[in-house]
Parts: sequence; C-alpha cells; structure tokens
Amino acid sequence: MADAMKTGLLAIATCLLLSGCQSAYYSAWEKLGVEKRDILVDRVENAKESQEEAQAQFADALEEFSALINFDGGELEDVYDELNGEFLDSQAAAQDVTDRIDKVESVAEALFAEWEDELEKYDSATLKRSSEQKLRSTRRQYSSMIKAMRKAESRMDPILTALQDNVLYLKHNLNANAIGALDGELKAIQQDVARLMSEMKAAVAESDAFIRTMRN
Repeated sequence: MADAMKTGLLAIATCLLLSGCQSAYYSAWEKLGVEKRDILVDRVENAKESQEEAQAQFADALEEFSALINFDGGELEDVYDELNGEFLDSQAAAQDVTDRIDKVESVAEALFAEWEDELEKYDSATLKRSSEQKLRSTRRQYSSMIKAMRKAESRMDPILTALQDNVLYLKHNLNANAIGALDGELKAIQQDVARLMSEMKAAVAESDAFIRTMRN
C-alpha cells in the first residue's frame, strides 16, 4: 500500500512538471482513490479560503490608506512604505484568488465532461435518468458559484488600480500637500472595498452551499 502511494505521488509530482498533463494528473490521483469530485471540493475550499484571506488583506490596505489620509506627524516615508507593502500584499492576494478559481474551473470541466461521457455507459434507464438530473443540478449550482466567485474577483481590480495610482503619486510627492491631494480618493476606495466585501461574502456562501451538496 505504501509503495502504491509513493508510486502515485511520484506520478503526480512528475505530471506537475509537464504541460498539458491534466488527464494524467487526475488519473494518478484516481489510482490513490481520490476522484475528481474530491479534488473539486478541495479546490473550492481553497478558493474560498483565498477569498476570505483577500477580504482581510484589502481591509488592511484600506485601514493603512485611511491612516495615511489622517497623517498627523512622524515619518511620512514610513507611512508610504506601509501603504506600498499593503498594496503589494493585496496584489498577491488577488492573484492567489484568480489562480485558485482557475483551478476550480479546470477540474470542474474535467469532472462534468467525464460525467457526461459516462451517462452512455448505463444500461438502466432509471439510473441514467437520475444521474442526468443530478448532473444538471450540480452544474446549475456550480455555475452560480463560479459566477459569484468571478464577480467578486472582478471587484479587486479597481481597488488595486486605485491603490497603485495613489502609491505612485505619493512615491514622488512625500509631503503634506500630496496627502491633501489624495484625500478625495479615500471615499471611492472605501466604497469599492465595501462592494468587494459584499461580493466575497456572497461567493463564500455559494461555495459553502456547493461543498455541502457535493458531500451529500
């Protein structure tokens, strides 16, 4: 059993180093008893976690930007460094969200294609019809979830753009006048972050519902 596990893990590791190797990747896991639906659930959980982490990160960035606008003394360069750090962390968090959603879509496409193909293998019309109904239901719920994920993902770009603009402006204007010029930006960023939080919460709720369905 241990040797089989090592062989399977080696195949998976090798596959990860190659391009166009999705089918072999899934086959390697299946040999270890891990089906595509299990991988999908794991990836949805990972995507959900990345969205929750992004929510926290963008909230931190907003807090840092608010601190900058309310700057009342000290080293302005230190405040700039903090804001720039929050921007870079937000950028990384957003990329992680995108990467994990992409992985969800990848395995979902493989799962649904396999499910569709295997419908033709049924001899029992009753079981085939039941499986078709389950497939349609799962696809509908998946579609709703991935749409919510992508909608939330799209809310990050305007915030990143605004943060980048403000960081770049401040980089070359480290003075009180520059802070005054950025004051009008705060409300817009606050509104964008609020919308992001709302969309992220909706996507997380959709993810939880989908995971429950897949585990039943």
